[in-house]
Amino acid sequence: QVQLVESGGGLVQAGGSLRLSCAASGSIFSINVMGWYRQAPGKQRELVAAITSDGSTNYADSVKGRFTISRDNAKNTVYLQMNSLKPEDTAVYTCNAEGIEATGRGILSDFGSWGQGTQVTVSS
Repeated sequence: QVQLVESGGGLVQAGGSLRLSCAASGSIFSINVMGWYRQAPGKQRELVAAITSDGSTNYADSVKGRFTISRDNAKNTVYLQMNSLKPEDTAVYTCNAEGIEATGRGILSDFGSWGQGTQVTVSS
């Protein structure tokens, strides 16, 4: 199985910055897409940003111009640089990865994995 471990959440004042990291490990053959989702209390989970293996990115309108997603394919790691944070960015941020893993006996299989989530709190 593919595991995702996140780091970098915390408490920051409005206008501040945080950088989230998510490292994937396991029997990874390839990772097609890595992304960050967030869920605030009482709200549905939403896509924040995603990046493909060739570097194509997609952002939620609410974070465009403030957040930047990047990845290090050699390290199977995705980053989310969050600048100009607002109180409405407060949420649990969760990493997601989709790709192909190498199971036993040389069999390749699709996978989709989620991290455990990291809290981001922006105070006003």
